[in-house]
Amino acid sequence: MEHEIDRLTVTSTDLAVPRPSGKVQCAACSHRCKVAPGKRGICRVRFVADGGLRVPWGYTGGVAVDPIEKKPFFHVRPGCGALSFGMIGCDMHCAFCQNWLSAHALRDGRPIPRVQPTSVEQLVSAARASGCEALISTYNEPLISAEWAHAVFARAKEHGLLTGLVSNGHGTPEVLDYLRPVTDLFKVDLKAFREASYRQLGGHLRAVTETIAGILERGFWLEVVTLVVPEFNDSAEELRDMASFLAGLSRDIPWHVTAFHPDYQMTDRGRTPAATLARARAIGLDQGLRFVYAGNLPGALRHGEDTLCPGCGEVLVERVGFTVTSNRLTVSGTCSRCGTEIPGAW
Repeated sequence: MEHEIDRLTVTSTDLAVPRPSGKVQCAACSHRCKVAPGKRGICRVRFVADGGLRVPWGYTGGVAVDPIEKKPFFHVRPGCGALSFGMIGCDMHCAFCQNWLSAHALRDGRPIPRVQPTSVEQLVSAARASGCEALISTYNEPLISAEWAHAVFARAKEHGLLTGLVSNGHGTPEVLDYLRPVTDLFKVDLKAFREASYRQLGGHLRAVTETIAGILERGFWLEVVTLVVPEFNDSAEELRDMASFLAGLSRDIPWHVTAFHPDYQMTDRGRTPAATLARARAIGLDQGLRFVYAGNLPGALRHGEDTLCPGCGEVLVERVGFTVTSNRLTVSGTCSRCGTEIPGAW
């Protein structure tokens, strides 16, 4: 079935491998779909037509100027503006999706949100005109439109802008290598730490853990978010396993444990209590992570949203929600009190 956005595509070979069978294998995400002519990948927006892989191009499903903290990136130029843009579709199907209108309209058979044809130059110009220091691909899953992000980011880098992805991390080495030359930042959702849970969401835990490790190996700046969902991933054991995995890669990965609210197809449970986030944050710190943040409950936990110096304990960046209320970091990203270097993209 053809969709309106099918016309807003181009044929690309960047992440496509032709197979002798006539199918094309896609390498944008870890599903590695082998797509036959006239068929679609799991994401529903990448399909084979006219002998090649057609990929999303030249439109936005949403554009907004946000504080960088909303992505959330807490170790990237505190308080700076980020032009956020998204497309349509996702390669997973999380019942608790917070962006389901853009991510799952195709899968659910709902009307597709109105999209706006645009160009690379228009997006970059909008970022510059609004005084933003970063351009971020977000709202839906950006890896399934990696070619578009690459084109936008390549132009953005020519103007000195930071570039980044807000992703489920269900990636491949190929897509990381493809994006690395033009991409600075990566936010990954670590949604659970049980393979059975990831299967419920339409993905695989190993794909995400390997992508997280690959992001670090390639030198992207990485921050990880876990939406703490009651009765899904909020046990002390599972949270400990997540924190231990991250700390084993690098103690400097910022881990954001954020509060769930009922949405989309998961309305059978209440919001995440502040006490659960406090427990998750304590577990992260106990496992050796140096920066653990509590999100979606502004002001609920003392220092839950603040960046503290791991050397002397000084409060360096104070936040309430997505608003920076004070910043005592030096321009080079060190503690203004003791000189400890704070990891980030400053």
